[in-house]
Amino acid sequence: MYPPLESDLLRIFVAVAQAGNVTHAAERLARTQSAVSMQVRKLEDSVGAVLFERGPRGVSLTPEGKRLLPYARRIVGLVDETTAAMRTAPLDGPVRVGIPEEYNQTVLPNALAAFAEIHPNIEVTVLCGYTAQQLAALEADQLDLAIIFDWCDGISGELLAVDPTVWVASAAHGRHLERPVPVAVYWRSSWCRDFALRSLERHTIPYRIAYTCDTSGGLRSAVTSGLTIAPLSRSNIPPGARELTIADGFPSIDSSRVILKRNPRRSGPAIEGMADMIRKSFGPLANAGDQAFG
Repeated sequence: MYPPLESDLLRIFVAVAQAGNVTHAAERLARTQSAVSMQVRKLEDSVGAVLFERGPRGVSLTPEGKRLLPYARRIVGLVDETTAAMRTAPLDGPVRVGIPEEYNQTVLPNALAAFAEIHPNIEVTVLCGYTAQQLAALEADQLDLAIIFDWCDGISGELLAVDPTVWVASAAHGRHLERPVPVAVYWRSSWCRDFALRSLERHTIPYRIAYTCDTSGGLRSAVTSGLTIAPLSRSNIPPGARELTIADGFPSIDSSRVILKRNPRRSGPAIEGMADMIRKSFGPLANAGDQAFG
């Protein structure tokens, strides 16, 4: 029976695999090259297999090394997560946060759940709604933080990401080829009138409104069923659907900014902790430019 694997050895293994070079990995780990090489050999002895092939320009993973890598990354990530959780001072108090429906099943659910688990004494209340609802709730002092869309650079706050709205169609149907093209839109939405439908009019694409609803989930259903095309955030394109591009004859609709807006009457460690969690959650979508404006 092989001895249990040490997380420190796995961390060194991951660093060498990512660097492709023992010397570079040693520099990142603030260790000597000989120490890193010795730890790699120790790990190879523990698993009973050679993990790296040595070459003149560095190292590459063997088949056994490739098999170990995803497990090692998960273990190292879990150790780091556990360490961060144990070193984080527990927070308490209520936090009221508004989120768009577009991110209710993608960017935020796991992050909100993890935040609540790390800080069990915080009472997290979530309002899932569209931008006008979030802004009204902030004004009425019903929210502490709100994640909203800004289509025309008119809302101040912290820029989390740029998530353009595009026309989306089912990959299995050809509704976008019909004229007039059937579209799904939000019911009584000035944004749909001023941005989505106007983008079609500017490109002289005849359309008919074939589906109306109040949720992005409804728009996604209209697309995936093959009933219509619909305006959706690029990050919110459902499986089985695709973005319609200029090559298809369809323009982008807007370059929506995803904004974190705060209630100026409310502050505190719990709210700041939630804001930091939201910021990190949008990291993969984050714009490379400045993170604040207004």
